[in-house]
Amino acid sequence: MAEIEVIHSWSAPRSLSTSLMYSFAQRDDIEVFDEPLYANFLQVTGAKRPYREEVLSKMESDGEKIVNEIIYGPGNKTYRFCKHMSKQLLPGLSSDLMKKGKHFILIRNPMDILPSFDKVVPPTFLEVGLAALVTIYSVLCDLGNPPAIIDAGELQRDPEGALRGLCEDLNIPFQPTMLKWEAGPKPIDGIWAPWWYGSVHKSTSFKTEHRYPKTFPSSLYDLLEQCLPFYNFLKCRLKRSSALLSSPVPPPSLPVSANEKLLAWVGDEILPRDSAKVSVLDSVVQGGDSVWEGLRIYKGKIFKLEEHLDRLFDSAKALAFSNIPTRGEVKEAIFTTLIRNGMFDNSHIRLSLTRGKKVTSGMSPAFNLYGCTLIVLAEWKPPVYDNTKGVVLVTASTRRNSPNNLDSKIHHNNLLNNILAKIEGNNAGADDAIMLDKDGYVSETNATNIFMVKKGRVLTPHADYCLPGITRATVMDLVVKERFALEERRVSLSEFHTADEVWTTGTMGELSPVVKVDGRLVGDGQVGPVTRTLQNAYKKLTEEAGVPIPTYQRE
Repeated sequence: MAEIEVIHSWSAPRSLSTSLMYSFAQRDDIEVFDEPLYANFLQVTGAKRPYREEVLSKMESDGEKIVNEIIYGPGNKTYRFCKHMSKQLLPGLSSDLMKKGKHFILIRNPMDILPSFDKVVPPTFLEVGLAALVTIYSVLCDLGNPPAIIDAGELQRDPEGALRGLCEDLNIPFQPTMLKWEAGPKPIDGIWAPWWYGSVHKSTSFKTEHRYPKTFPSSLYDLLEQCLPFYNFLKCRLKRSSALLSSPVPPPSLPVSANEKLLAWVGDEILPRDSAKVSVLDSVVQGGDSVWEGLRIYKGKIFKLEEHLDRLFDSAKALAFSNIPTRGEVKEAIFTTLIRNGMFDNSHIRLSLTRGKKVTSGMSPAFNLYGCTLIVLAEWKPPVYDNTKGVVLVTASTRRNSPNNLDSKIHHNNLLNNILAKIEGNNAGADDAIMLDKDGYVSETNATNIFMVKKGRVLTPHADYCLPGITRATVMDLVVKERFALEERRVSLSEFHTADEVWTTGTMGELSPVVKVDGRLVGDGQVGPVTRTLQNAYKKLTEEAGVPIPTYQRE
């Protein structure tokens, strides 16, 4: 007898854990224990089971002895596989249980677990044990030993791939014998097998999933809602998975890595990034029915907050939104989000107000009976363009909307024509794309307003086909303040091609010099003097103006 390396499988019931135990039992280097902690669980909790007395009379129920003498006792094989249910990890067990051995977590979608659960025990949140699985995951991570996670669905879709991946995570060799076993009861089965293992005794391998699932009972809907967040928490931490409808995509790197752990306001609460979601019945999902603003934060102040809120509420009124939050409520949501994130400088807010959730899918606002949905998405975000060396623009074939179709003075979320223009810019290798109005005059870019200088005069298009931007209005005021001549009129594309200077304006990018338009250098291809003057004036203004973010003083 020698010391043996223990592999712990932690799962919820009905998660193919017995099939996986049978799989490991086919190896020539392993011995298998079926739920060695079960008697301790029954003894400590007093849980009622039809086989309770038999288990207590035939199995060790002392937790200390189970861990030290059975689970970690000597053996004749290289490995020992211990199948555990998550709810069996109870206070009072030896700390060695979690500190020693190799651990992995087997998960399964509760939509598949719950309907088959009540053959012996009615399904409850505690009996299902998904919250306990998250606790196990956290405990192991705190011990510096984050467990591998495997999804039962993957065992059904690709048994060999899933088992090879699990063996790799456990640092043990894969054996092909793990893919098959004989039908019928096994000597390794626990006493409870006649009550729980009927279907697995008919199997000889991991069953292929049915193409279509069974109808989910509505009586289990509330329990499903309770369980799903815990399943999803663990599912997000899978190393490998294959989606039903698409190939797996590796997680992308973020432009600013600190935004991985941001907190966003949705509705009436602040949530972590991956939990900050709107309903599939929300109007922004159903039809892009939402209005938005972009705000930038400078040294503890929100620049032009009141002006942005004016436009937000004007846009919402133009679209006939009802049950709109008050200006004070929106401000409080903004301040709270920034304070929670500690974002007091060099950050940006995407502020959205949707028409809200619908009672049923459809176009009519008569279905919007829940009130508006407020979203405050704050990110660490420096200006998105190169404001030192300048940017390159091309002209898109996609035109800006006419007021005959959809007035651009409504700052709405229906941005498909802008996105189509941006695609053209991307395909041309440009930073952004100029969009023209229906008559061929320059309107704006896909994301910003636009200005040009010719012979000392500053020109910008009328805001008839483009958004009358707040940064645009600010820069127009600065043009006058700096004593440059300002002209707002129709401006043709050829005038931009022959301009001395060009720049764009927007909250996201501030004041961005343009050095090339449609392959033509703007001026000498360098940032011009008028642009530099206005950039400096704008920077000074952002340092002086803005609404302070309230902060709490420690007592």
